[in-house]
Amino acid sequence: MLQTFDERNRDLIVNINGELLHRDKAGISPFDSSVQGGDAVWEGLRVYDGRIFKLDEHLGRLRRSARALAFEQIPPNDELIEQITRTLEANQMRDGVHIRLTLTRGVKVTSGMDPRLNQSGPTLIVLAEHKPPVYADAEGGSGLTLATASIRRFSPDTMDPNIHHNNLIQSIMAKVEANAAGADDALMLDQRGFMAETNATHVFVVTGGVVETSHTVACPEGITRETVLEICAANGIPHAERDISLTHVYNADECFTTGTMGELAWVGRIDGRTIGGGTMGPMTARLRRLFTERTSSEGRRVID
Repeated sequence: MLQTFDERNRDLIVNINGELLHRDKAGISPFDSSVQGGDAVWEGLRVYDGRIFKLDEHLGRLRRSARALAFEQIPPNDELIEQITRTLEANQMRDGVHIRLTLTRGVKVTSGMDPRLNQSGPTLIVLAEHKPPVYADAEGGSGLTLATASIRRFSPDTMDPNIHHNNLIQSIMAKVEANAAGADDALMLDQRGFMAETNATHVFVVTGGVVETSHTVACPEGITRETVLEICAANGIPHAERDISLTHVYNADECFTTGTMGELAWVGRIDGRTIGGGTMGPMTARLRRLFTERTSSEGRRVID
């Protein structure tokens, strides 16, 4: 599955440290930490009718990640929200929009790994695009296809997955394997062989009416993931977080992925095996409906 280019994005205005620039003119220094070493944190945000769903939670995760990486300066939330609003206004956007919010450690005085070379404060990038849920086209008839990758997710003693950092080579290598296998995305396991997540999303399985997902030992504390668990709790839907092996994945009645960019997307096949009946299951359909109800009524208003 390859995302198609949306012509509405041809003349995007990008926000870099408060400066609004045409996408073809936007750029950052080759001395910026994101270029030098992927030394940055990021969040994906989705705009629904002028509101950003779970904005406070996303900004909280951005701040926790930056603190974990020992960023000396982190802009306050009101400043971040102001720049998000300015970017949306400049692009005349208010719905069906995905925002990639990036905070780098900033520009270095000379090339090098040492954070002490960063002496001018962080770089803030706000990139807003017209973008429907990323898996919408792939879901049409047979759902998403996943292929298990040989690349394993890091454990907290190698690189804590709850730091939402920009060094995504591990995910990209898994995606390369998925592309070679003709799958939409890669299913990634933890170091013990249990399901972690895909290269881009969290994964849920439904077995015997119970909605299950992996622990966050080898995947981030996903905000859409947490929303699904909240929905289950609020609606009396049995749910659990546990270690899930591939045997349980293959034998699940239903499977779906969760993420800000893709929302809830159903999975039809994994490693060539049909999951359940090969159609979107009733629990997945119900959770998608309940999720849509929340995104249509909740969120922080950032633009009228």
